[in-house]
Amino acid sequence: MSSEQINPEVRYTGIGVSPGIARGKIYVVHDDFEDVVRYRIQAADITGEIGRFETALIQTRAQILEMQQQIAEAIGAKDAGIFDAHLLVVEDRTLIDEVLRKLKADLCNVEFVFQEVATHYAETLSKIDDPYLRERALDIQDVTRRVVRNLLGKAPKAFLALTEQHILVAHNITPSDTATMNREQVLGLATDLGSRTSHTAIMARSLSIPAVVGLHHVTNKLETGQEVLLDGYNGLLVLDPTPETLWHYGELKHRKELVTEQLTGLRETKSTTRDGRHIVLSANIELPGDVGSVVTNGAEGIGLYRTEFLYLNRRTLPTEEEQFETYRTVAEHVSPHPLIIRTFDLGGDKIATGMNAEDELNPFMGLRAIRFCLENLHIFKAQLRAILRASAAENVKIMFPMISGVDELRRALAVLEDCKAELQREGLPFGSGTEVGAMIEIPSAALCAHALAREVDFFSIGTNDLIQYALAVDRVNERIAHLYEPTHPAVLQLLKMVSDGAHAHDIWVGVCGEMAGDLNMVPLLIGLGLDEFSVSASLVPRVKRAVQSLSVPECKKLVEEALELETPADILALCGQMAQRNYGDLLG
Repeated sequence: MSSEQINPEVRYTGIGVSPGIARGKIYVVHDDFEDVVRYRIQAADITGEIGRFETALIQTRAQILEMQQQIAEAIGAKDAGIFDAHLLVVEDRTLIDEVLRKLKADLCNVEFVFQEVATHYAETLSKIDDPYLRERALDIQDVTRRVVRNLLGKAPKAFLALTEQHILVAHNITPSDTATMNREQVLGLATDLGSRTSHTAIMARSLSIPAVVGLHHVTNKLETGQEVLLDGYNGLLVLDPTPETLWHYGELKHRKELVTEQLTGLRETKSTTRDGRHIVLSANIELPGDVGSVVTNGAEGIGLYRTEFLYLNRRTLPTEEEQFETYRTVAEHVSPHPLIIRTFDLGGDKIATGMNAEDELNPFMGLRAIRFCLENLHIFKAQLRAILRASAAENVKIMFPMISGVDELRRALAVLEDCKAELQREGLPFGSGTEVGAMIEIPSAALCAHALAREVDFFSIGTNDLIQYALAVDRVNERIAHLYEPTHPAVLQLLKMVSDGAHAHDIWVGVCGEMAGDLNMVPLLIGLGLDEFSVSASLVPRVKRAVQSLSVPECKKLVEEALELETPADILALCGQMAQRNYGDLLG
């Protein structure tokens, strides 16, 4: 009997969320709570138990802050912000008071009481049909384990200190696990749970570790020490890969390296189609430190600067002067190319520490973005004044997020005019001809694009929110993630409305959502007449190569055919066929 018959190759399919190929032995982590024994205490022992509990909370808070600092230094403050929710758990008075009440009522050890109370909280939240609260349940579970380990005086989890290279397989890898593991030894990550926007996915991409999530019950089927191959491009975990599979992936890895080498040479070239139409190719950034990658990857400026990250992970709000210096520095780095600054998109999942924000039942459709700014004019005006002052460099543009209609846009423009008048009275220089744009990310804005186009200089389509609002699909919810379909016929119609509305009034229109960086979507977006794509800086060379491989007539014909189709799958297949014909080597 051959070895292949003894150990036949087994493939597990999930979601590829961080590209790359990894091969090696696995270390399987089982998602169990610490084994906490319950024992009785005397009333006289309560004070000592409370002291132990307070010490453990302080210790846990210090550990979280240390992890936050490590992540901020290694890969940026935006990823460190994941731990803000963890800090809220150890400071949650409702949870702490309930532990103290039960401690006195039940007269048993505090680690048992705490785990019981925290587990009940997490289970209650996990059953609520709201993705924001379900994420909070995972945060509570993560922090609960850490507090209990500190109460028991146990060392960190064993896999965090592994000194041999491995592929980590777990039910769910928490942000604190990712932050504290020995990243040099982790070849890849695979989890039962997760979606493209889960914490594991975000951190894996930031750390450039190949990752596959959504493998369901794979932790129950695998054992530590087994040999696997992990494909982060296509979302595969292969147990006992055959020689043929290893050869195939060796070839794939070699091809990917060649493509990467070729793409490096595109930095100084323009993103112009075969028949001569230039598509402006910009980059999205979140932090001033990201600006170096914009230049390195050959982008034509910054199409989306997400300024709300200036607000997160700090105790005080940034002053006008701080913001002015930041914007001015970024504008100088990308000059003469443009810098499009999106005003604060605070609210939803992005709450700044220095501001008072009330809980909302549905924060993603609540007081956020332009709505928040118009309700907090002191914050809004400080930012607008800072942007206007930075626009004296003449390459700065302003963009308002989450515009729903003409009245809202006019209110924002009126505040901008007030700021200009104030700066003029104070004798502070600013760009007199600063262009102003609107983000189109709500279906109502797409439907009245013709009216909005009369008020601004450009549109930028935020496809992430436009798709989820149009289809009523929360893209973070893994149970319905399959319904989040960029090629849905309704989405295609909305994109066409926005493009037609913009061009009817002689303004340009770009797209800054994830759809712009999807190589299968590039022919569709060109065919719809979009003038600018703004993508993650690392994707710029690939999108540029795709643009250079296409012609406008063939892309327009694609759109005509797509508008006749009735299902997202048919439209996606049509787009994929054109992408494969023209730049198949770039695709997974």
